[in-house]
Amino acid sequence: MALFYLDTSALVKLYVREPGTERMLRLASREHNHRLAILTIAEIELRSAIRRRERSTDLDATSANQILRNFESHLETRLLRQPLTESVLDTAKALLDGHPLRAYDAIQLAGCLVLRAAAGMDQPVFVCADRDLLATAGFLKLSVLDPASP
Repeated sequence: MALFYLDTSALVKLYVREPGTERMLRLASREHNHRLAILTIAEIELRSAIRRRERSTDLDATSANQILRNFESHLETRLLRQPLTESVLDTAKALLDGHPLRAYDAIQLAGCLVLRAAAGMDQPVFVCADRDLLATAGFLKLSVLDPASP
């Protein structure tokens, strides 16, 4: 059993078929009993991604609404929610001062770093599909996983 911190790019793969979906579904399988954590802001980012796909007709309204209902259910039963705290924001600011990150990427990575500091022996694996963000996470000595990599 391991703790995996899912950036939104990885979280979406649990709900929408794209490269890396199979790996994410195996990771999330109850048989492995892994714990999956997200930053609370991922709730907004996931909804944005699903609605954007609906508007571009990649998803029909029924499918988009079902995905969002499934996600809401998983928030209650399956996902650990890392709160967006002052500590996360302060860590994100420091990340932006030292690394070429986008704002939300810095916030996501900061959430994982704050979780790592609080987790003690159970260190999270940062799961993300953005190579630049994974490189920064690796530089910061986080264990990383790209679900779309071979």
